[in-house]
Amino acid sequence: MSAPQSRFERRLRWLTFLVGLPGSSVAVWLLWRHEADPKVRWTLCLLIAGAWAALGATLVHRVVFPLQTLANLLGGLREGDFSTRARGAIRNDALGEVLIEANALAATLREQRLGAVEATALLRTVMEELDTAVFAFDASQRLRLANRAAENLLRRPIAQLLDRTAAELGLEGCLTGGSAVTVSLAFPGAIGRFGVRRSTFRQAGRPHQLLVLTDLSRALREEERQAWQRLVRVLGHELNNSLAPIKSIAGSLESLLGRDPLPDDWLDDARHGLGVIASRAEALTRFMDAYSRLAKLPPPRRQPVDLAHLTERVAAIETRVPVVVRPGPALQLSADADQLEQLLINLLRNAADATLEAVPDIVAGDPTIWVAWRLVGAEVELTLSDSGRGIANATNLFVPFFTTKPKGSGIGLTLCRQIAENHGGSLVLENRTDRRGCIARLRLPLS
Repeated sequence: MSAPQSRFERRLRWLTFLVGLPGSSVAVWLLWRHEADPKVRWTLCLLIAGAWAALGATLVHRVVFPLQTLANLLGGLREGDFSTRARGAIRNDALGEVLIEANALAATLREQRLGAVEATALLRTVMEELDTAVFAFDASQRLRLANRAAENLLRRPIAQLLDRTAAELGLEGCLTGGSAVTVSLAFPGAIGRFGVRRSTFRQAGRPHQLLVLTDLSRALREEERQAWQRLVRVLGHELNNSLAPIKSIAGSLESLLGRDPLPDDWLDDARHGLGVIASRAEALTRFMDAYSRLAKLPPPRRQPVDLAHLTERVAAIETRVPVVVRPGPALQLSADADQLEQLLINLLRNAADATLEAVPDIVAGDPTIWVAWRLVGAEVELTLSDSGRGIANATNLFVPFFTTKPKGSGIGLTLCRQIAENHGGSLVLENRTDRRGCIARLRLPLS
């Protein structure tokens, strides 16, 4: 039993009938006006009616069939089948142009679908390999997505996590407050400091929250371990440098005083030994004072500071090497004037020491150190260039207590960088590219 015709097909058949009705009627009328055998008349009438019906059916088929093909193609696209293509897609033909565009749409959707599938697969692979726990909650705070790290953090399989609320999972507090905070949290799989990052996105037009939890404890412990190793290594080196000669001289003095009778010059030897012990003890005291100074740097007490005036004042302190100040724009910084002055004095002293070491016979008035500043966005960049031999090993520049100077404490550059970072800035030392020497770049925010 055939399917009922659609309204469009019925209208098309009636339109075909009406189009052929005038011509057929005229042909029949003319045929019946001429005298002829009745059998011939009826035969011709039947031929005319048959041709009329055949042409009408053919016309309806030629119109309906391409539309049905196009409907099947669009239906396949709607169902996600992008492999179907329509035949008869040729140029310079109205229907062919439509089918060409439909095929092009199917090809485009297929490429986009493949790209989306590949991107989704890549995203899932990346999420599974992340050590960071990722959660996605819908508007009612029910979990819709979680990666493997999230399962390990909560010590539950994904099947037991999905569709549960944040309160049931112990994550309700992470969905409130700041969008980027560091807090102490306790989970079945980990306890410690976590970086909490939260953002929003939409899926199917509905709002969702993305929660990312990063366990910082391991990284912090590793950094702390490395910091302690460096500190113990430096402290041990410095303490051995002082305690080894003290122990040796103390043993020599004990051996000297144990002689009977005492040698004639024992008093001079004792005085010399005690002097060495006092000298090394004083050096050890200076070292501990320097350590205390580095560890107890107070936070900056900000106030308006005129950069030009501060730079000119610091440049006038250094008298061993001529210093040229190249004035930049007039600026006022919100900074701790004492700490900033100490930073510039340390940098200038290091530049002068490097220049004097490389060029011991500097001609008076010959500029060998240059100080300048300029604006870089919302920051001011102050540069201090010397004419020394440059940086041979940049790895240990900011390692506390590391120094290449015979009487250096090894905290100058470390203290300078700490002051810069406490002001929200940065300090970088690098070799000059225009000539021999080093350049220090200090960046500080304007406010």
